[in-house]
Amino acid sequence: MVPRYARPAMVAIWEPEARYRIWFEIEAHATDKLGQLGVVPASAGKALWDWWATNPTIDVAAIDAIEAVTKHDVIAFLTWVAEQVGDEARFMHQGMTSSDVLDTTLNLQLVHAADLLLADLDALLAAIKRRALEHKYTPTIGRSHGIHAEPTTFGLKLAQAYAEFDRCRARLVNARAEVATCAISGAVGTFANIDPSVEEYVADKLGLAIEPVSTQVIPRDRHAMYFATLGVIASSIERLATEVRHLQRTEVLEAEEYFSPGQKGSSAMPHKRNPVLTENLTGLARVVRAAVVPALENVALWHERDISHSSVERYIGPDATITLDFALGRLTGVIDKLLIYPERMQRNLDRMGGLVHSQRVLLALTQAGISREDSYRLVQRNAMKVWESDGALSLLELLQGDPEVSAHIPAEVLAQSFNLDYHFAQVDRIFERVFGIA
Repeated sequence: MVPRYARPAMVAIWEPEARYRIWFEIEAHATDKLGQLGVVPASAGKALWDWWATNPTIDVAAIDAIEAVTKHDVIAFLTWVAEQVGDEARFMHQGMTSSDVLDTTLNLQLVHAADLLLADLDALLAAIKRRALEHKYTPTIGRSHGIHAEPTTFGLKLAQAYAEFDRCRARLVNARAEVATCAISGAVGTFANIDPSVEEYVADKLGLAIEPVSTQVIPRDRHAMYFATLGVIASSIERLATEVRHLQRTEVLEAEEYFSPGQKGSSAMPHKRNPVLTENLTGLARVVRAAVVPALENVALWHERDISHSSVERYIGPDATITLDFALGRLTGVIDKLLIYPERMQRNLDRMGGLVHSQRVLLALTQAGISREDSYRLVQRNAMKVWESDGALSLLELLQGDPEVSAHIPAEVLAQSFNLDYHFAQVDRIFERVFGIA
């Protein structure tokens, strides 16, 4: 975790003290249920909770010191708690194994992280929607292969991003549900030394579902899907960030990141206004995606369990969620304050002498009785003259002066094929599909 790219709420989920507090709750709830079953004295659970009610400080350094000797983190924690609670603490962890605590804790942390990420997505979606509605009919050029294609609107660009992040949200809801399981099943997951009702009790207390079959560990296909979902969200962030970066290029400059008073773009060139935030988001997306392959490789463990997944998850759990949380917040800020230049969009639309209307002319010629092949030839030969003139010539004027074209389409009818508003007739319908409003 790099503090530069971290926000406090998400960081707090992964702090050692937060992890130990979950460990305690799992152990104490399990001890409560074991007391109800008569496996341990009912006083054992009470002793644990009485100590907990004093709001004790979790001495992370003391636990670390014990672990330095035991070389086992869960044993170190249990030893430290026993030192605080006294004799009744010996009934903790009856019939349990370390993975019961570790895996259930990890899943609960991932659930809490998902809740923050869902709130982040909600904020981003709200920002995108607001700007999309603001620029619903702002004409701009659509590009394919980076080349002018046909007119669109800036609102439609943002509507696409909204629909994509809405899908991301739905995927994360599913990934959260899939990873929200609890396992308290003991060694190799057979419940030989602990009743399944203990698992049910702990799961209920933590707001988790029970793991149907845990082989001492919770199956890592659940986690693989979770981190894959984070990777997809990161890629969607990069897609929108890349769009902003391209639109901010000097030759395009249809939109740009907000440049705050006192901000500097370059140590050498005072004129620079660089897309540093979206470039940063592109890099952060790579970091989040880097967690996906290790998560997939964690699925294949030896027999009922090994711990090859453990070291991986100690990295990717905090790093991927903290980084994605920061990235979503940063992207929301970018969209919220994005500077948008409709006049420049219009100039770019008009720059190439009407080439963006070539398809309408092609279709008009085919409807006038010319074969598609000949229609394409007639439009392309005139379009290439405009292209080679860098937009100095007018496609409409060239077509009106082309006898093969004018023989089939009158000049005034041909001019109708260059009406910009024609391209926006279905904008309301698309917005209704995306936002539920026309």
